[in-house]
Amino acid sequence: MKFLQKLGKSLMLPVAVLPICGILMGIGYWLCPSTMQGGEVTGIVQQIGYYLVKAGGALIDNMAILFAIGIGVGMSDENDGTGGLAALASWLMITNLLATANVTVIMPSIAENADATLAFDRIANPFIGILAGVIGSMCYNKFKSAKLPDWLSFFSGKRCVAIVAGVVSIIASVILLFVWPLLFGALIALGEGIASLGAVGAGLYAFFNRLLIPFGLHHALNNVFWFDTIGLGDLTHFWAGETSADVTWSLGMYMSGFFPCMMFGIPGAALAMVHTAKSNKKKIAIGLLSSAAIAAFVCGVTEPFEFGFMFLAPVLYLIYALLYAIFTVITVLVGFRAGFSFSAGLTDLVFSASLPAAANTWMIIPLGIAAFIVFYIVFRFAIVKFDLKTPGREDDDDNETEKKAVLANDDFTEVAKIILEGVGGKDNVKTVSNCITRLRLEIQDYTKVDEKKIKSSGVAGVIRPSKTDVQVIVGMQVQFVADEFKKLCK
Repeated sequence: MKFLQKLGKSLMLPVAVLPICGILMGIGYWLCPSTMQGGEVTGIVQQIGYYLVKAGGALIDNMAILFAIGIGVGMSDENDGTGGLAALASWLMITNLLATANVTVIMPSIAENADATLAFDRIANPFIGILAGVIGSMCYNKFKSAKLPDWLSFFSGKRCVAIVAGVVSIIASVILLFVWPLLFGALIALGEGIASLGAVGAGLYAFFNRLLIPFGLHHALNNVFWFDTIGLGDLTHFWAGETSADVTWSLGMYMSGFFPCMMFGIPGAALAMVHTAKSNKKKIAIGLLSSAAIAAFVCGVTEPFEFGFMFLAPVLYLIYALLYAIFTVITVLVGFRAGFSFSAGLTDLVFSASLPAAANTWMIIPLGIAAFIVFYIVFRFAIVKFDLKTPGREDDDDNETEKKAVLANDDFTEVAKIILEGVGGKDNVKTVSNCITRLRLEIQDYTKVDEKKIKSSGVAGVIRPSKTDVQVIVGMQVQFVADEFKKLCK
């Protein structure tokens, strides 16, 4: 759990980039429908819209790379950029080694297996980005101080991190070469089973679609239901102007349920997160969650919202997926039908409303209101009841009192020196970091810590959450003390 929480916090950096993408793409699709529907882009207004869509898409389409670098930096000790570089090297190596063109040379039999080929076509996904970020950061933490023989001394320390990450990535690629197509194939088989269950099957599909997003494996299910992988093709038949009379299922049933959840459910859940955020973090939560809600409502871009909490509160993400399942079943049963070519936002709802398979699109209002209320109530109850760490509720341990703490000694070098002596010297310090008000130290031997010595430096207090963690309350000048402390530890 501690690993997942650290991973979740690291994801907040790349996630903060995503809301602007959704907003740009929403405005762009509105100005230039041809970008979504096809056709010629004419006139200055459509050209501006096209430009905005491509600007937003540049980041959305490369979200996995953002995750790799963000996690590589965020999970590295001292948030060192070397971990980000190693993560990027890992990403490039894994995605290149497992590209379809390369794996079919190594294993020609893959070219004869449509499911396996499709699996490797989708290898550049968020799961691989997260994996690369973890590899890069772990290699940094483990080998940042590695000492090599004299004839290789140039590559000692941080310079060897990316090299080690590359070796680890090769090993990971070999494992994925056999594991990835099995996972992908299993999901396609699951999709084929779900397709025979009607409205309940549509709900199960929506549930697994959301649940698999962190791993990028939802593409396997999407290909089963949206395209002609097993003879369905809900999306392709819908946009081809066909109706349910032309197919063997209720056309649009595998897309319609996403509209009330994305357009209204996510804003409701976001509001619950804002209302339950800590008072000193409410503005930050509003900034992140409001833009994420707008992105979901306008054009169905949900990643800024989902990746903002899925690793911080995995139980809540499971509840989130279940709500999608419930509303999808309801939507299918009441006869609301809409389709999307990009995602289930307002833009696609408007564009698809005139297609023959669209039905009862006015019902988005009552369905949406219900989704907003239910998502809000369920999220707020779960967050408060189980003290879940959603955006604005992270355990950074800062509070307003600590922000007002003042050092009794304005000689930051001297303060750092005394603290270092109090924790048993630099040999007893494993990692050094800081938040807004606290110097955070991970130590080797807790018996060497002298709290009285630390407090004699003029700090406001000392907290020891565990045997290996020491937190020194410094106040808003903590960055200066942390900088000097790191110098002394070198």
